[in-house]
Amino acid sequence: MPPRTCALCNDARAILKRPKTGQQICKECFFYVFETEVHNTIIEARLFKRGDRVAIGASGGKDSTVLAHVMKTLNERYDYGLELFLLSIDEGITGYRDDSLETVKRNQQQYDMPLKILSYDELYGWTMDAIVSQVGKKNNCTFCGVFRRQALDRGAAILNVDHIVTGHNADDIAETVLMNIMRGDIARLGRCTSICTQGEDTIKRSKPFKYAYEKEIVMYAYFKKLDYFSTECIYSPDAYRGHARAFLKDLEAARPSAIIDIIHSGEAFEIKEDVKATQKNQQTCKRCGYMSSNELCKACTLLEGLERGMAHAAVTDRARKKLDAEGPAPENLRQIPLFRLPASLQAHSNGETGVR
Repeated sequence: MPPRTCALCNDARAILKRPKTGQQICKECFFYVFETEVHNTIIEARLFKRGDRVAIGASGGKDSTVLAHVMKTLNERYDYGLELFLLSIDEGITGYRDDSLETVKRNQQQYDMPLKILSYDELYGWTMDAIVSQVGKKNNCTFCGVFRRQALDRGAAILNVDHIVTGHNADDIAETVLMNIMRGDIARLGRCTSICTQGEDTIKRSKPFKYAYEKEIVMYAYFKKLDYFSTECIYSPDAYRGHARAFLKDLEAARPSAIIDIIHSGEAFEIKEDVKATQKNQQTCKRCGYMSSNELCKACTLLEGLERGMAHAAVTDRARKKLDAEGPAPENLRQIPLFRLPASLQAHSNGETGVR
């Protein structure tokens, strides 16, 4: 049987089958359709405006490495007019993050982008290694997720950028939808499926890979011969997300469209007005100035639990009462630096949106 030709160009030999569509196509056509789909996502969601300073959340892994490459490619091809930066968070995980950051430093040279690395140690006075030594591996992802999100905003403020883009892909978002449904947290579905989020006291974040399959991101990195770090976090095997991921992979094997179908299902959920009325209004943390639905933001609460040797009492709102029962926080408690939005965010807040 003669080799199959590309279903798109009908010329070159097909060397791969797209997991997303099932099409058998050549390498060059795959690069083009993958990049074009991301470009269309950016344009349809009107994610950027000319002159935006955009920080790419860079971990050295496949998603963020491909995102950096694609953002640079599209910015040049379609003249978005963006200033691109790499922003990395060093959680302090020996044998994992220290190695992956070496990849990020190489990416900085390969893509010719400024790089900022901000560590948990300098921001919170704790590394993830130290946190795990106190809390164990059961709840450590809670600490890391809260601290990383705030660290990204703080790093972006230091860089004076308008926008953070992350490598969250379709699989990640579908997993989050499943996790929220399984926890009964329906109120979060609208936010977790949003391609772009921004509060009054936060920097704009978006996910250009919202509809990109993880398998296709891996294929893109492989065929482009991109330099990325492929080891999983050593503290993540016990994470709740892993169970949602395994379930999603089983669904995808039976029905490849399951990933996008789950995302669309999450988008279709509407929160009743009486449920919205029970949700807490956002305010600013009385200690660090970061956004919060309580007097203290989650990061400050977790940090206080660590400092007082009661980390587990800070993981949930109910358990927080145990922390309060121990009396007021000591005066010498470690404080997270005051959070301030970058000046450029205020300057651009009333500008026209959408790349032209």
